Amino acid sequence: MARICAITGKRPTKGSRINRKGQSKKSGGIGTHVTSITPRKFRPNLQRIRIKTANGGTKRVLVSVKAIKAGLVEKV
Repeated sequence: MARICAITGKRPTKGSRINRKGQSKKSGGIGTHVTSITPRKFRPNLQRIRIKTANGGTKRVLVSVKAIKAGLVEKV
């Protein structure tokens, strides 16, 4: 099952974890330097909940917490 919100369409996005070494110029050093860049993923906060469908039935789907808090979905 893909990690995609059924309401908003949020999905994992790519990013980087940047490691820096050295003392900052503000603190009296010669500045920080990038030592490595590691790829990572930003995953949405998805919850598997039961929602009411348009025809009156119920369905279990993955929904982001942001959509639940905003009231975009009606729980059973």
